[in-house]
Amino acid sequence: MDKQAYRVVTSDVNEMNEKIHRHRRRILILTVLVVVFVLGTLTGAYIYLQTRNYTDYEIVESVEREDSSGTGFAVFNGNIIKYNKDGAICISVSNHMVWNQTYEMQSPVVDTCEGYAVVADKKGESIYIMDMQGPCGKIKTTMPIQRVQVANQGTVAVLMERDGIGYIHLYDKAGTFLAEGEFHTQNSGYPLDIAISNDAKKMAVSLLDVNEGKVKTTIRFFNFDDAGQEEIDNVVGEFSYADMVFPQLEFMTNDIMAAFGNGKTVIFEGAQKPQEKNEISTELEIRSIFYNPKYLGYVYENENSEFPYKMQVFDLAGKEVFSKEFNVQYEEIGFLENGEVCVRGESECAIYTLRGWEKFHGSFDKSVQKVLSAGGIRNYIFLREGETQKVRLK
Repeated sequence: MDKQAYRVVTSDVNEMNEKIHRHRRRILILTVLVVVFVLGTLTGAYIYLQTRNYTDYEIVESVEREDSSGTGFAVFNGNIIKYNKDGAICISVSNHMVWNQTYEMQSPVVDTCEGYAVVADKKGESIYIMDMQGPCGKIKTTMPIQRVQVANQGTVAVLMERDGIGYIHLYDKAGTFLAEGEFHTQNSGYPLDIAISNDAKKMAVSLLDVNEGKVKTTIRFFNFDDAGQEEIDNVVGEFSYADMVFPQLEFMTNDIMAAFGNGKTVIFEGAQKPQEKNEISTELEIRSIFYNPKYLGYVYENENSEFPYKMQVFDLAGKEVFSKEFNVQYEEIGFLENGEVCVRGESECAIYTLRGWEKFHGSFDKSVQKVLSAGGIRNYIFLREGETQKVRLK
């Protein structure tokens, strides 16, 4: 055998390890760069879509509707309630009827909470209770109805007035009487408004007292759960404000309530007994109030003739989220299901993000009666005169 045909080859282990480490570093750096690029692209696309202004839209689907004169619209758990003096109809966005309730009312008003809705004759004496399947209860009061609210299991709170005395009645979803309370003007003040929490365990009433020319409003809280059982008349809190009027109360969540007053909104919070949590001062005269479970919004008259209105939106901590001037001669302003703010006029509509960007502004040849978000960044539903349109902004 030729010994010179064979040779022993030695390798430098340290050099091989260094090459492996350099290769791994290159792979890691390349991976990081790709991730940064993808995240940057996605962030840029998101910012672009969030700050882009749309002035037109395409109709994805259109369904004809027949509406009677004087019909109002309310959103009900993804469906739409059409109501007027002769009855209420719940339809899907595809115009399929879910239920129908006939009645005779002079001034119907609607309140909804998750899977329940009520239609009441304001200053009349009739209330109809509906769930997602249809009518489930009816209430006939003996006094004119001033305010009605429904909770998420169908409990109905009704504020009534007769001969200067305020009455609050509670009913279950079948219309069965549960409880009542009276408020005599000379003793506790005149009830301006009531609010009931979604779970029906808490209620608040705003009581106006005018004595010798001096104005005072007392906000009284009731708890129908364990915390109120040991209290007289279930009263767990009372807060009085001199020279203030609070005509509107609203529970934002089960434990947070907002009292809207002249020049000030007070936010109360408490799982059992409420406490004053925050205040929002509003120096200008309020033209409109809108809200959802996370935010409060206000509209004021503006001195700028080009933009005659100004809106402000706050979170529940009282911090301003955004402020915006606008010029839509609006009939309705409110939060959409996706959290955006919609300003709707008879033939004009503007939509704003929570960053204050005007996302859409358009005019219509036929009146627009309601706007709903429909999932996705650009998808909406326009209830036009005699027509429901699923649209995509462009």
